[in-house]
Amino acid sequence: MSDQLESVEDFRLRARTWLADNMPKLGEMPREGTEDPEEQVWVNARILQKKLFAGGFAGICFPTEYGGQGLTPAHQAAFTDESVPYDMPLMLNVPSLAICSAMLVDMGTEEQKQKFVRGAISGELILCQFLSEPSGGSDLAGLLTRAQRDGDTYIINGQKCWSTNAFAADYATCLVRTDWDAPKHRGLSMVIVPVKDPATHMQRVSMANGSREFCEEFFSDLVIPASYLVGAENDGWTVGQRQLFYERQAVGGGSPYTSGRMVETGRRAALSPSDVARQVGKADDPAVRELVGWAHAQDVVNEQLIKRVTVGMTSGEYPAMASSIMRLAHAEIPQTKQDMVLEIAGDTAVTGLPEGPGYVKAIGESYLMRQGASLGGGSSEMSRNMISERVLMMPREFAADRDMPFRDVRRGR
Repeated sequence: MSDQLESVEDFRLRARTWLADNMPKLGEMPREGTEDPEEQVWVNARILQKKLFAGGFAGICFPTEYGGQGLTPAHQAAFTDESVPYDMPLMLNVPSLAICSAMLVDMGTEEQKQKFVRGAISGELILCQFLSEPSGGSDLAGLLTRAQRDGDTYIINGQKCWSTNAFAADYATCLVRTDWDAPKHRGLSMVIVPVKDPATHMQRVSMANGSREFCEEFFSDLVIPASYLVGAENDGWTVGQRQLFYERQAVGGGSPYTSGRMVETGRRAALSPSDVARQVGKADDPAVRELVGWAHAQDVVNEQLIKRVTVGMTSGEYPAMASSIMRLAHAEIPQTKQDMVLEIAGDTAVTGLPEGPGYVKAIGESYLMRQGASLGGGSSEMSRNMISERVLMMPREFAADRDMPFRDVRRGR
């Protein structure tokens, strides 16, 4: 990369021309490779990411030495604006690029960056996260999956769950326990594991809305190279916190590493409060108009919140943990809006309209899933703790297992 960056406007014009010549229009990506609609999305994503990489528009804010373009968030924002009419590999944004790859740029070895970050940016690899476990709930530091060092390898045994889109990934960043005599936060290590390995048994989890994006994994003597350790052994909490920082940033809408913007179509195109009010004939109802106005106000506040916190973290005015503010807003505002939409729609949220678009009844389905935003990337309760303890510097709450060797910590059976 030269010392003189291309201007944002020149970059925008170049991107506009390239997109028109190379990327399929929204919804026109041809099907190939699989009959499963959920898997087809990932086949398409790899193809589109490889196109972006070949054209010099992948990883716009990632360093050039790992396959990125070394440009600024303003360049990325310009590209995102121009890409709206086109099919984009949006599924690769989270967690492959904006979370896993971003963390590896900060914490990985040079070898790991060249293999995994470059692989993700080029579309050759997809990364996911193996963090949560069935026994831990929101207590990530209480995980039980163990990794035992054996010469130049680690042997991994245990179970992970709620791994988003792991079925489509090639590798995962996986938090494991490497020292059972250390307190729970100090005996963890972050490693990279292959997803499709005979020693890993994966099951997909069916959700209330029929989606099978979540997976659970069972490791039986999974062997990985010791070179797949990220950071220092037993310092995985530091690495994990960096990864969670990028997750909160991405989920909250402030990541410079996401590219493209979701355009809602079909069944999801009419889920905004104002559109639903019109479709169910309540646009003139004063109580409904008040709900619509309140929903719009929340959107405006959230947009300004993202800008303010992002600028504050970039300038150093706010600590990194301020990303939890965006993360909390991302959970609370959509959930509140979903409640409003259901109230406006009434029974049509389940039955649909007698005439006209039948996808109004998708509101009921979305309502069943509305709490997902308050769990992914850490629960809302955890975000509030982060804000109080790490941003407002309030006293930490009592923890009975603090500084206790993990093997002595009492656990439910």
